[in-house]
Amino acid sequence: MHFISEELEDYIEKHSQAEPPLLAQLNKETYQKVLLPRMLSGHFQGRVLSMLSKLIRPKNILEIGTYTGYATLCLCEGMQKDGQLHTIDIKEELVDFQRKYFDLSEWGAQIVQHLGEGTTIIPSLDLKFDLVFIDADKENYLNYYELIVPKMNPGGIILSDNVLWSGKVLDPLVPNDLSTKILLEYNQVLRNDPRVETVLLPIRDGLTVSRVL
Repeated sequence: MHFISEELEDYIEKHSQAEPPLLAQLNKETYQKVLLPRMLSGHFQGRVLSMLSKLIRPKNILEIGTYTGYATLCLCEGMQKDGQLHTIDIKEELVDFQRKYFDLSEWGAQIVQHLGEGTTIIPSLDLKFDLVFIDADKENYLNYYELIVPKMNPGGIILSDNVLWSGKVLDPLVPNDLSTKILLEYNQVLRNDPRVETVLLPIRDGLTVSRVL
């Protein structure tokens, strides 16, 4: 769903920082070889993630939902030189694809891949995080959030993707549409949770920025 015209989206991209060559290559190969390429963060949202990471200067980053690693590399752009990014995904068939691009980047040695369920892996990580990006199965957003908040440093940022869900958050709820139901609950939780302050940005499919108090 386009919340603004495609022409305006094109103008926005052309007047934002250019897509780095490695990410342009990753973008192209994703569209050539991987199912559901529209899941890719893409040029504009990728530059937003990069800018936020550069402003935050995180030491430890957690990403839930790797896909082909585009957003991963964007988040790494602001990471401290001694930092680490831990990224979690369930798709074993994408691990080698991800690693190829991670190792082509300057952050390959700092990126730790985890294969499996986020609800199992997150509790096993003995780290405090400065930046978290949630972009995985929507049905678990609330579970991920509750696992993540205690692992955040004060002032840490949680980014939540797809929170407008192609505009479905405004439509009458279909009884068996669990993803939309959870996202509606999730958006309300973030709005009311006294542990964070939150702003929902109308970027692409909706990106919430939550700062842990």
